[in-house]
Amino acid sequence: MSQSTEQKFMNLLKEQASYEEAIGLMAWDMRTKAPKKAIDPRSEVIGVLSQKVHEIQTSEKMKEYLAALTGTSTAPMVIKAVEEARETYERTVKIPKEEYREYVTLQSKAESMWAEAKENNDFKGFQPYLEELVSYNRRFADYWGYDNHKYDALLHNYEPGVTVKVLDEVFPKVRKALTGLLEQIKGAPEQPDPSLLGGHFPKESQEAFSYEILKRMGYDFDAGRLDETVHPFAIGLNSNDVRVTTKYDEKDFRTAVFGTIHEGGHALYEQNIDPSLAFTPLATGTSMGIHESQSLFWENFVARSKPFWQNHYDLFKSHAPERFSSINLEDFYKAVNEVKPSLIRIEADELTYSLHIMIRYELEKALIGGEIEVKDLPGLWNEKMRDYLGIIPQNDSAGVLQDIHWSGGDFGYFPSYALGYMYAAQLHHTLKQEIVFNDVIRKGDFKQIQQWLTDRIHKFGKMKKPLEIIHDVTGEDLNPNYLVTYLTDKYQEIYKF
Repeated sequence: MSQSTEQKFMNLLKEQASYEEAIGLMAWDMRTKAPKKAIDPRSEVIGVLSQKVHEIQTSEKMKEYLAALTGTSTAPMVIKAVEEARETYERTVKIPKEEYREYVTLQSKAESMWAEAKENNDFKGFQPYLEELVSYNRRFADYWGYDNHKYDALLHNYEPGVTVKVLDEVFPKVRKALTGLLEQIKGAPEQPDPSLLGGHFPKESQEAFSYEILKRMGYDFDAGRLDETVHPFAIGLNSNDVRVTTKYDEKDFRTAVFGTIHEGGHALYEQNIDPSLAFTPLATGTSMGIHESQSLFWENFVARSKPFWQNHYDLFKSHAPERFSSINLEDFYKAVNEVKPSLIRIEADELTYSLHIMIRYELEKALIGGEIEVKDLPGLWNEKMRDYLGIIPQNDSAGVLQDIHWSGGDFGYFPSYALGYMYAAQLHHTLKQEIVFNDVIRKGDFKQIQQWLTDRIHKFGKMKKPLEIIHDVTGEDLNPNYLVTYLTDKYQEIYKF
């Protein structure tokens, strides 16, 4: 019996997903285990496989199946898969195949050069690679087309429906509220003592605690693993192989502990997507903003809360150095929630985190729009850090070189972090209406929270658009006021202003 067009289409998607999984595994290996000399040849292999994905996405077979299935299938999953594949086809076919392969190879090499440049504080060594990446992305934006700002074409890759117009309306309002809170905190009568958290904290002990917390969150180690890397990330090869990475700092356990929980939030999303979506473009998070809402929800709304530490502080002390036994819970909780402008985004406190994102957004928007050039970035970065956070990096490794995103060509990604934080606050507000949130966390049983997130967000994969998810779950569109209210209430209680 001959296969139907629908079956042939699904088989083609499975072939594409298989190549993508192989690419993902190689990317994970390059960022965790691969020897230095393997980077260039591995980059070439990724380029070849990525070209194959490009060919499938833009093939005559794909074009034929999309034409035949549009408006004819009655299966919701197939209808959505056709929609997703069609959009990918229409965007991808505009990029010449050879140019796409060259770009993917450049991405892999640039990530390796970025890691070296960061280690050696060598922006000029990385600059030529970044200039090429920017040039490609400007060109891709023109290929794809846009209505108002060239950057909109790149935003669409990460947060469909969000534009420069939306961000330029929301971000300044949030920035004003956050900088106002920051000023109040600086003059507050009570100040946490971060020195309580200092000293040597062995990596092995941090790893043991992080491992235990991931398990309690519901992360399935039979479908994942925890590894070390320069810049933490989570990667979903498929729902049965979702890997978490972290970075250990023996002088500050917060980097690894909260970073691992953050990446664990991403991983829970990928592990709990409906299995029926496997081997389709729908078997992943619906947007980077919704993805970030999950990681930030777990990192901040759960793990930085007082109820979390009321339950987990004894477990923490069982892994921590002896000096923590004399630190009372209240002082510890305030210390891990200290607000202090910092140089490093992934180490930023809850309040200043979004300011880091807005700096990056403004720079890359101007970069893609042609208002600034790559050589201008270090100086402009330092100026914005001074204006927004009142501090200036002493070197580029702690400044413009700190993030991996630009080395991978991920322009348009950064706004998703701040949007994700706003989504998370809105979800948190809704969840508190349905369960006694603090009591659940205080008991240390996260199954109710995990199930709620799975039922309303995770299981849908890309079956729903990001703003559709937010509206369906919360009953309203994006509302940044929930984030401002949450931060105001939390820090007024800690700092007594």
